[in-house]
Amino acid sequence: MDISLARQLASFVGALLILVAYAGHQLKWMDSRKATYNILNAVGSAILAYIAFHPFQVGFVVLEVTWTVISVWVLMRRRRIVD
Repeated sequence: MDISLARQLASFVGALLILVAYAGHQLKWMDSRKATYNILNAVGSAILAYIAFHPFQVGFVVLEVTWTVISVWVLMRRRRIVD
């Protein structure tokens, strides 16, 4: 399977964003209730979800789309509480 360099870089950035959030939370540098954590997860998983659609990989699509939706939902819920 030939995946372009741009797609490889995009998938690396998406994974890196999720891993930064995960490591930050596990090492207690980041609070999972804060916007930064959920923004990193939402953007990272959205990038990976986009990559998973071409070529379509059902398990990867379900995982990443769900991850994105939950992260955005938490951000929006938090925003409504603050407003």
